[in-house]
Amino acid sequence: MTGPFLVRLAFAEDGTTAGHTVPAHYPADVAAPQLSVLDLGATRGDGIFETISLGNGHLQALEPHLARFKAANDDYSDILLKALADRFAEAFAEWLHERARREWYAPGEQLSEEDLRVGRFRGIRPAFGYPACPDHSEKAKLFDLLHAGEIGLELTESFAMTPAAAVSGIYLAHPDAKYFAVGRIGRDQLEDYAGRKGESVLQVEQWLRPNLS
Repeated sequence: MTGPFLVRLAFAEDGTTAGHTVPAHYPADVAAPQLSVLDLGATRGDGIFETISLGNGHLQALEPHLARFKAANDDYSDILLKALADRFAEAFAEWLHERARREWYAPGEQLSEEDLRVGRFRGIRPAFGYPACPDHSEKAKLFDLLHAGEIGLELTESFAMTPAAAVSGIYLAHPDAKYFAVGRIGRDQLEDYAGRKGESVLQVEQWLRPNLS
């Protein structure tokens, strides 16, 4: 795996952080209690949201082996290597989350393998495209902030990651953080969201179509 690994951010209410402007946008769930990912920033009570971390990485040097399998018409080895690479990428994301917890907000964490397997730890690690933050286009801001291109990690026009065996996401340390799904988004919410992003409703519809009412 290779990657810039982790960046820790402190977001002010105006979206600024450590010399960066990160106007991240997340739709809110329409059902009670109408959660948004930004609700899970651990506020210090002074307008600063702390312990929001970003990470990404990908598995390198697969292409020569995949080309060799393709030349040999070895579909089985091709599928097997891709599947194995995906699992390594996910394992990397899990390791990165553990590192963030132990170094930044849960230094005394002592968990068994079973605890880790079922998620008995503080915080969550959603990625753009997850049910809680379904807008894949916001991934571009994360990639820009982490200079992902410097390690050969890019986004396609539809914001899919390439190489495919790659991970990216955000780490949220709020003690009450949990995974949730944004529900159906009404027209008024869509128009408000588009306005806050500074994009047309048509553009935003493209990325939120599965969630539209």
